[in-house]
Amino acid sequence: MSSTLSHVYRSHPIHIQPSNLPDFKSLSHLPDSYTWTAKDDLLFSASSSDSNASLPFIDLSDPHVATRVGHACTTWGAFQITNHGVPLRLLEDIEFLTGNLFRLPVHRKLKAARGEDGISGYGVAPIASFFNKQMWSEGFTVVGSPLDHFHKLWPGYHHKYCEIMKEYEEHMQKLAAKLMWLALDSLGIEEKDVTWAGPSSDFQGAQAAIQLNHYPICPEPDRTMGLAAHTDSTLMTILNQNNTAGLQVFRDDVGWVTVTPVPGSLVVNVGDLLHILTNGIFRSVLHRARVNHLRSRFSMAYLWGPPSDQMISPLAKLIDPLQSPMYPSLTWKQYLATKATHFNQSLSFIRNCLSLDQIS
Repeated sequence: MSSTLSHVYRSHPIHIQPSNLPDFKSLSHLPDSYTWTAKDDLLFSASSSDSNASLPFIDLSDPHVATRVGHACTTWGAFQITNHGVPLRLLEDIEFLTGNLFRLPVHRKLKAARGEDGISGYGVAPIASFFNKQMWSEGFTVVGSPLDHFHKLWPGYHHKYCEIMKEYEEHMQKLAAKLMWLALDSLGIEEKDVTWAGPSSDFQGAQAAIQLNHYPICPEPDRTMGLAAHTDSTLMTILNQNNTAGLQVFRDDVGWVTVTPVPGSLVVNVGDLLHILTNGIFRSVLHRARVNHLRSRFSMAYLWGPPSDQMISPLAKLIDPLQSPMYPSLTWKQYLATKATHFNQSLSFIRNCLSLDQIS
């Protein structure tokens, strides 16, 4: 990931420092700082689905896969996939790495803490500064090489863990590009319509971060939040999770729907930038993470976006010739800066902007 994109994150630091994270295992009661109500997040008490609604489950070997992916992006903004080509062994390796990282003693994890002006390393959720209450979770962000941080955590094993991370990122990049073309193909978009995909149309210039998350066992799970409701500032996010439920997605006509983990499958979320690119056709899905009192949950999110300085705007084929595009052109850098100020209202904000000056 280029230094320019990292600079955007550094310009909007998270105000809760990692040293304030507790040893979750030592807490037998929920502290007030972790106790949430609807006053802390309007969607905290929103109803959960009592229907049989479930996230679309798509086999990528299906001959009609593009149509199915497009329909899921339009109606849900998220879906689960199987036969995705990522080796099960690699999914198990990255889960093993994530579990080992978060099982380290707190003082060891703090050796790789995210700096005040940094993005990589151990700390709280990147969205933490938007809420008054703390979230029952801890995270580790990887942007670029994790070598320095991994050496601090595992002096004798860091090379092996770096190899796992590198292989995982390579597979995720290829899968993200494949999913992107499947989704766009469903709308009649061709390679010539997305020039920044590169000469081989494989999005090799795309940038990404990997976010490792841990949601510890909680004494009062119904009164707290693992990760508050938000949309992703990406083109798309590919999530690998262990076999503990906790991820929920929101649909206006259904409410919160829990995504049941399926071994070997991955969850794909449409991000804000893909919503912009498709002129609002694909939903940018609102999602959150809940916790429980029986089992820890681990998740590994691949946050995929365009080159940080690439202008992103609604594709010409998707704009009604009698109407203006829903969104102006902007870069990922500009959108991240907007998200750092306006959070979940960012799409509404830029939709109402008359010029880039208001965004940048």
